[in-house]
Amino acid sequence: MEELAFSDDVVLSIAFVDAAEMTSLNRQYRGKDAPTNVLSFSQREGPPMAGGSSQILGDVAICTSVAEQQAKELGYTHEEMLSYLLIHGIVHLAGHTHDEPGDRDLMEAVVNNIFGKLYPPAGFAPTEKDV
Repeated sequence: MEELAFSDDVVLSIAFVDAAEMTSLNRQYRGKDAPTNVLSFSQREGPPMAGGSSQILGDVAICTSVAEQQAKELGYTHEEMLSYLLIHGIVHLAGHTHDEPGDRDLMEAVVNNIFGKLYPPAGFAPTEKDV
């Protein structure tokens, strides 16, 4: 959070969900009928909620089974993959996207920079193509 210049009092919700719940979320919010690894839901878009806190950043949902599968495929521990996906989700909440190639490269650099500070490089880091 510090690397992305969020204040100490910002509020973030993190949910670890199973494949069925992630499929439901992915279908409802992205129109895709399959689980994905991580979804981010910003609470800073649109008009503020009445009585809401401006310090509420948003929600990150991570599918643990998809993360576990990707960790095995990429040679990471489950903890490393969960950390990478959480960072990825938070970077989305900071306003980064990976819809366009230039955006993808920038977001990947930001995520990998933060991930590398937690887990110093021992080879490679996942890329946007992997997640």
